Amino acid sequence: MGHVQQKRRAVLIVEDDAELRHLTASLFEDEQMDTIECESAEAALATLLIGGREVAMIFADVRLPGAMGGVDLAWEVKLRWPLLPMILTSGHPLKRIRELPPGVAYMPITRTPKPRARKRHL
Repeated sequence: MGHVQQKRRAVLIVEDDAELRHLTASLFEDEQMDTIECESAEAALATLLIGGREVAMIFADVRLPGAMGGVDLAWEVKLRWPLLPMILTSGHPLKRIRELPPGVAYMPITRTPKPRARKRHL
């Protein structure tokens, strides 16, 4: 009998900053996970509507370009696919934390400030 290879499900990464999106994708890929990259909530929603069965989890930024932000995407996802795990992240404080739907995790990204060059007095 032939062995049927099951297609792995992917992490959907939603981030408008291309460099950060690619970095995030490479981190998941280093853990042997497939990724799908989108730069807006609207593109992510379209991806889910077309091939949502391929997506195992969503990792999305809160601040996104377009009419929908990450929180809006989270609500839409939880209405349509309530069991789909989702993590929202941001380098900015989330003022709308109470507006997150149940079951959506929030992971703040803290940025380490760059060390300032010391001034030398001559």
